[in-house]
Amino acid sequence: MAKWGEGDPRWIVEERTDATNVNNWHWTERDVSSWSSECLRKLLLGVRVEGAEGVCKLTDVTKLEGEASINNRKGKLFYFYEWQLRASWLGTSCGGVKFRGTVDVSNLSDENSEDELDISVALCKDQPNTPLLDLMKRSGVPEVRRVLGEYVQQLKSEFSQGMILPTADALKQPSPVPAKKNEVKTNRTRISPKCSSRAAPCPTSVGRTCSFNLKETFQTSTDELYRTFISQEFVQAFTHSPAEVDGRCGGKFQLLDGNVSGEFTQLVPDQRIGMRWRFRTWPNKHYATVNLELEDRGDDTELRLECQGVPVEEEDSTRQGWIRFYLQAIKQTFGY
Repeated sequence: MAKWGEGDPRWIVEERTDATNVNNWHWTERDVSSWSSECLRKLLLGVRVEGAEGVCKLTDVTKLEGEASINNRKGKLFYFYEWQLRASWLGTSCGGVKFRGTVDVSNLSDENSEDELDISVALCKDQPNTPLLDLMKRSGVPEVRRVLGEYVQQLKSEFSQGMILPTADALKQPSPVPAKKNEVKTNRTRISPKCSSRAAPCPTSVGRTCSFNLKETFQTSTDELYRTFISQEFVQAFTHSPAEVDGRCGGKFQLLDGNVSGEFTQLVPDQRIGMRWRFRTWPNKHYATVNLELEDRGDDTELRLECQGVPVEEEDSTRQGWIRFYLQAIKQTFGY
């Protein structure tokens, strides 16, 4: 069984033989870490500055750690990248004396703008002081900042084509007609995850079911983690998409473009969350029972998850989906 985000056509991208992405609302992801590494190396090794003090240039990229990916959700592209890097520079004074140093960038990510990058320049420990260090700080840092900004622009231009596939309707009509957005008239969540007429019909009955358990530790308090699961603002943050969450006992929720929905059945502040939970392609009106237990362990919180009533053929994808789109997403988003 494929994981959420890794090819299950019911959960991620509904492919047709004509390469149509039906409704263009599924989640697709492309790993561009390898391309990014090559691009960053090429751009950084092209950095060269010159001044009255002499000439400095980057000669090697000694550290390049991180990852980058592009996601398509409902026809919109989202770029995620996070890198830490170190490069070596060589300076030659007007008198021909050579000096070596380093450039470090610790926060190249989609959360920081080009102007917010933390770029530091230093001489190697065995090197004497030289005016070339001032040249690197004055001219080298802005040049490094510029090429890192160029990397982001190339990332967006290089992969913007092909990530958003034509919709089925777009192939039939000369011009796309924007869909009307749902209007939320009250503060309560409206849940109606019906099967699309264009997609495969949902099963009407469920066969065998199974259960699984997960355990994870978060570097945060129990009250903070509790709010993360029942607050609409928090849920929208870690799912990177609109969500409707009524964080009360009996309140309903809908997230990940309506693919996940359910109802809170038990809420014990900072201790326990119970819910009826389903994925939209499951048999109609079939819900799993999910219980989250939060235990305060001093400096961190242990989360124990029990999920019962999962259709047996959906066990692996449901387990991996909870790991990736809940537990890992929460850690990556909030730093827990």
